[in-house]
Amino acid sequence: MSALKIGEISKPRFEFRTFGQDFSAAAERMARLSNPVPEKVWHRESDEIYIMSRTNDLNNTKIRDGKMDVKSYVQTVDGLEQWDPKLKAEFPISRAQLVEEIFPAFMVELPELTQNQYSFDEFIAIIDAHADLQAVKIHKQRFGYMVNDTICEVANVLVNGAKIVSINSESTELEDIQKTIKDVQLEGVENINYLQAIKRVIGMKNLPLAN
Repeated sequence: MSALKIGEISKPRFEFRTFGQDFSAAAERMARLSNPVPEKVWHRESDEIYIMSRTNDLNNTKIRDGKMDVKSYVQTVDGLEQWDPKLKAEFPISRAQLVEEIFPAFMVELPELTQNQYSFDEFIAIIDAHADLQAVKIHKQRFGYMVNDTICEVANVLVNGAKIVSINSESTELEDIQKTIKDVQLEGVENINYLQAIKRVIGMKNLPLAN
């Protein structure tokens, strides 16, 4: 089997990710254990908008660089979650795509849509007006690594300005992720995906982060 490479499309990956205030010890171990990675992933920053739905924990929907990206939950195996990219759409987005693909991913009541297509600003206005949806501004400062052939990352994340930290390992191979979790000393830490972390920060779920 060919090794997993950063930035390349693969079959749906499994992922361990967690969020909290401080993972400095694990992050240092991750950096020291990492194989060399492409310079383009040493340090990346992005501004994104996640669309949070009170009724949906199965579809991760975000907007970055003017494009909407939807990943869907597949399964959990040995505590590791598998997600599958389902949709990439550019603005303006057609009414048909909103009706058939995007709002079904939110799992909420479909609002009245009278236009044939919607710009980014028009789409956000629909989200803001919906009682069960919330657009959340996310800024990511990401540092990429490769440990045990798993794609790893440490990220400083601003959720509507509130700073949290994320650390993760993802691969198509469960055993490689489990070894990485052990090697960077994150055993026993709760696996928290982006949807769950953002909901906890904005008060949509009454649960703490990992630390």
